[in-house]
Amino acid sequence: MAKTITVRVDDSTYNKIKTAANSERRTISNFIEYATLSYVENSCFIADEEMKDILEDRDLINNLKQSLEDIKEGKYRIIE
Repeated sequence: MAKTITVRVDDSTYNKIKTAANSERRTISNFIEYATLSYVENSCFIADEEMKDILEDRDLINNLKQSLEDIKEGKYRIIE
């Protein structure tokens, strides 16, 4: 079931969103939903294929495991 949310934005932001929505012939609500989903899918998650490549990279996995061990053993220093 669809949910309703309220978002408060200033006039400048609203006008940018409205202009972008109009240029894509979308409602403001649909544009915000589309833009949000696009951001989340492209910026916050790793694609399955990319994750597969990461997990198959034995050198990377070994380096990450060694790094975790080094941290547990206090073998690091913080650089400011």
